Amino acid sequence: MKHILVIGATGQIGSELTMELRKRYGNSNVVAGYISGAEPQGELKESGPSAIVDVTNGAMIEAVVKEYQIDAIYNLAALLSVVAESKPMLAWKIGIDGLWNVLEVAREHQCAVFTPSSIGSFGESTPHVQTPQDTIQRPRTMYGISKVTTELLSDYYYNKYGVDTRSVRFPGIISNVTPPGGGTTDYAVDIYYSAVKGEKFVCPIAKGTFMDMMYMPDALNGAISLMEADPSRLVHRNAFNIASMSFDPEMICKAIQIHVPSFEMTYEVDPLKQRIANSWPDSLDDTCAREEWDWNPAFNLNTMTVDMLEKLSAKLK
Repeated sequence: MKHILVIGATGQIGSELTMELRKRYGNSNVVAGYISGAEPQGELKESGPSAIVDVTNGAMIEAVVKEYQIDAIYNLAALLSVVAESKPMLAWKIGIDGLWNVLEVAREHQCAVFTPSSIGSFGESTPHVQTPQDTIQRPRTMYGISKVTTELLSDYYYNKYGVDTRSVRFPGIISNVTPPGGGTTDYAVDIYYSAVKGEKFVCPIAKGTFMDMMYMPDALNGAISLMEADPSRLVHRNAFNIASMSFDPEMICKAIQIHVPSFEMTYEVDPLKQRIANSWPDSLDDTCAREEWDWNPAFNLNTMTVDMLEKLSAKLK
């Protein structure tokens, strides 16, 4: 990767991924692609080039790829799970029609492509504990359906046209930088904000509901490490299970209370979020990622909690 385009660079993952890529590859070599109305701000805007890139417009993608001589595209354009369920047609248009445009441009201009999948690509009939890399995927949400299609379409372009497509199945991602934006796992971000603000947290996910989670630094490193991996080692491409930690609301609450003893949590379960959470795995088996490209997360629940509380305390002063 020499010249990189991040589509969705002002989003929840994209804003932090763009800055991490600039740190590793040089500011001028990473283009922040955004849609009108979601312009880069602050350091994201000032540190490197940016361009309007609507994923539903193939000609627009191609123009930017040609102008900046792009050879790798991180395609992060998508609606998050809860939002996608309320806007299924738009979720498909962005997630799948948009991906088709990206893959066509990549085929014409020999670009590698990273498009993340998710634990949402699994469904109720999937084994929920240590979910295998290769298993049944029958999601019942538009978010999940689009992610399964993302995996299949990316594999199709690799097998038929030789496009270097790669992907991971992200679990819930927890960040101290970017606020949550409509995901089922967002409670695990909101809870830290409540703790730092001295507020009681009202949890929308029921006690005993386990979901895989990951701290943002590990998520960013996973995406980049996979794109840097030796292709001859890759048996799987779209998409790798990656895992870091699995917990339910009670466990994250107790981890916080070690450092904030006065912190309190109650429950007010959101039926839609709970239905989606129940269909997702409790934990993922990421053996293939560890064997094929040396995946190894740095954070667990306790170390992440220390870092989250420290960073948010400084941020919210």
